[in-house]
Amino acid sequence: MKKKIYIISLILFIFDLVTKLLVDKYLNLMEQISIIPDFFSLTKVYNYGASFNILTNYSNILIIISIAMLIVLYIYQKSFKENIRNIMAFSLLYGGILGNLINRITYGYVIDFFDFLIFNYNYPVFNFADIFIVYGIILLVVGIFKKEDLHGYNSRK
Repeated sequence: MKKKIYIISLILFIFDLVTKLLVDKYLNLMEQISIIPDFFSLTKVYNYGASFNILTNYSNILIIISIAMLIVLYIYQKSFKENIRNIMAFSLLYGGILGNLINRITYGYVIDFFDFLIFNYNYPVFNFADIFIVYGIILLVVGIFKKEDLHGYNSRK
């Protein structure tokens, strides 16, 4: 399971990194390109915090949290049943966490660019790494509820 996870994680990480580099190269800070008027735009922003701007300007703490999460996931993945959902869950989490971690280490911020206006609410701008993390968490929670982790197996005995 490890090898598959690391290969997929690397592909996702590179994809995230390339999209951020392209946005950084071709858009000015706060520049907005409307894709679907009044709904979806590409907007280059630098995020100095985490989701919804929590821990803004605490990059060092976010770096430590990211590294700690990678370690916890590495330890925790060993207790999961090998199936495509769990492989994708860990791959998405590793790829997403690494993508944002490298931005924080390199620049002190994360490059975000997906900008949605939903029912007159301007949703916080995000990137592919954020998408990977959210879907990875959802898949991991599904695995836990299906008792595909070692603790779930032990509790059925």
